[in-house]
Amino acid sequence: MAQADGLSRVSADRERRSVLGEYGLLPQDPEASSGDSTNASAARALNFLVDLAAELCGVPFSAVNIVTTEQQVQLAAAGLEPGLCAREDSMCAKVFQQGQTTVVPDASADPRFAANPFVTGEIARVRFYASSPLQTSSGFVLGSLCVFSDTPATISAEQIAMLDVLAAQVVEVLELQHRTLQLQQALEELGRSNRKLAEFAGRVSHDLRIPLTTILGYVELSEDDEDIRPDGPAAIYLQRIGGSGRRMLSMLNEVLSYSQVGGMLRPRRVSLQAAVSAAVSDLGEGFGGNTDLTCEDAELTADPAQLRTLLQNLLGNAFNYRRPGQDLNVRVYTLADDRGVTLRVADNGKGIGAADRERVLEPLVRLHRPGDAPGSGLGLATCVRIVQSHGGELSLTETPGGGTTVSALFPEGGPDESA
Repeated sequence: MAQADGLSRVSADRERRSVLGEYGLLPQDPEASSGDSTNASAARALNFLVDLAAELCGVPFSAVNIVTTEQQVQLAAAGLEPGLCAREDSMCAKVFQQGQTTVVPDASADPRFAANPFVTGEIARVRFYASSPLQTSSGFVLGSLCVFSDTPATISAEQIAMLDVLAAQVVEVLELQHRTLQLQQALEELGRSNRKLAEFAGRVSHDLRIPLTTILGYVELSEDDEDIRPDGPAAIYLQRIGGSGRRMLSMLNEVLSYSQVGGMLRPRRVSLQAAVSAAVSDLGEGFGGNTDLTCEDAELTADPAQLRTLLQNLLGNAFNYRRPGQDLNVRVYTLADDRGVTLRVADNGKGIGAADRERVLEPLVRLHRPGDAPGSGLGLATCVRIVQSHGGELSLTETPGGGTTVSALFPEGGPDESA
């Protein structure tokens, strides 16, 4: 029987440590005070609730006590500084799991507390004591909201009811902290997963480029071979291999570009006209036919290499998705407000329907409209990552008269270099 009781206690202690850890209520340092177990917002709310509990019950002291396997941790207190004590010395630890409110007019006359060091004078001289359990929706009791004084007293049924209401509010605050911690952990895990995926994509695309470039080199040599007739089947096969290989190489370059976004940023003031000229140069001679490109003389704070990649993708998209039978007009300009500088690239091309504007910002999403140029679906996703790495946001709207306007916000002051 003793062994069974011991195993049950070990299991209960393990569960208590696990649950309190999930709520962020375990002190990180043995000498830590209450402030180390709650965030600033939760601490303010708890301090307000303990002050209100003491005031409503007409006593000088109140505390939110969390009971761990070894300690009582005061997250907030009114009339005294929050502190720690051993669980065996805690008054709340003796009654917090009974599932009901405890009211003791004179603790020195109650056999449960008469020898407690908080009553005898060894730690304090508590006389009146009342506590309401902090029970979660799952039925787990975290600790108690207690009120007490150094003189005997009593409280009315209405005051007991209010103490229970305040205890429920304390639980709501702690539940909110719990959900916040869960969200933070999920975001951290998502960040780790994305980094691993980007590293993997970068390695694979880099390793594949070398043999693919070699294949394309031999294809070009074969196309120049005098023994291969231009109108023969071998020439047709080489043409198809070369076309497929170049499309694959373009896709690998886009995957590599996408995977490299978001590393160490080196922001500085950048000329928008210079960045646009560099991006147009990257796009090569194929860009610019029947295109009217205007760019205002402006500056913004950004990483020059990533800004260049952003503009290359946006200008390339404007050219690839231009409206058939119509000259392409592209305007690049900025708007400044209290949030920062918004870079806009507006074209008069095919445009993107309102229902698809959020979706096309995701990786590998393409609309597959008739006449659309081939692509990997990573261009806009790369742009989103570039802007987010600078602390901003990217959105799509319709250009007045038709087309797409891409807006990229670069926050005031630019990103930190450690972003």
